[in-house]
Amino acid sequence: MTELQRCKGWIESALEYGGGTHIYDDIVTAIVEGKMQLWPAENSCLVTEITKYPRKKVLHVFLGGGNLDEIKGMQADVIAWAKAQECESLTMSGRKGWSKALADIGWKSQLVLLEKRF
Repeated sequence: MTELQRCKGWIESALEYGGGTHIYDDIVTAIVEGKMQLWPAENSCLVTEITKYPRKKVLHVFLGGGNLDEIKGMQADVIAWAKAQECESLTMSGRKGWSKALADIGWKSQLVLLEKRF
């Protein structure tokens, strides 16, 4: 079993809150093509992607699932890798609860994402 297969449940669970932008197979393709990065841990995982803006490069945490303490514990490694890729910061979008869950490790809300479905 590959790490992607082992993490499938966490990835699919996180995607349920993503507004229908991706399915598991889209994530697999992006990781295989090097467009996204899988951060597997024993009881959780993250998926990141580098986002290049005209004046800034960031590592975006696209999704995370599994054990919250384990996810928090991954931050130092993720930051080190992001710095090596010349990223200036980490960004993340997700459910409102992530703001409270990650506040103790230095994350702050910057924007609110609104959606109007039609």
